[in-house]
Amino acid sequence: MLSSSPGRVAAGRRDSSWPVDSSKNRNQMPKQAGLQITERLTIPLLELTFQFSRSSGPGGQHVNRAATQVELTFDVAGSQCLDEAQRTGVLTALKSYIDTRGTLHLTSQTTRSQHRNRADVIERFQRLMQRALHVPKQRRPTHPPPAARERRLEEKHRRSTTKEHRQRKREGE
Repeated sequence: MLSSSPGRVAAGRRDSSWPVDSSKNRNQMPKQAGLQITERLTIPLLELTFQFSRSSGPGGQHVNRAATQVELTFDVAGSQCLDEAQRTGVLTALKSYIDTRGTLHLTSQTTRSQHRNRADVIERFQRLMQRALHVPKQRRPTHPPPAARERRLEEKHRRSTTKEHRQRKREGE
């Protein structure tokens, strides 16, 4: 090792005797894994493309050196994990995020860390896809029970009586 003190990085390598903080790596997912969107739909990470570029905003010299902005692209039109109904639902619901070729674009530059921006853009992608693929339950029309009808009519009668009394008081003054 080129470094004599433990945990210091020398020539791009890390001292293996220093303990690694695994909490920093919890947002990194293996390439074989997929993103669980719904119960029936998992999008493989291989279908997502990430591009990194320099971010704007505060950060001093760091912002000029590090590529912390993350752009996620997902080919909705050519995705093999979506069926036709899902594809049309996503294309219509997320049309402001999708270009003319059918590719969805999301960017994140909220933090100064590329890893946190990557985790943020993945989380946003999951939420957007869940909303786009959500099918609301169809409402079954119901009839109000007779007791509820009776209460509604009694309340209407009470309100009309109150208003009548107000008008009579004004006329008699």
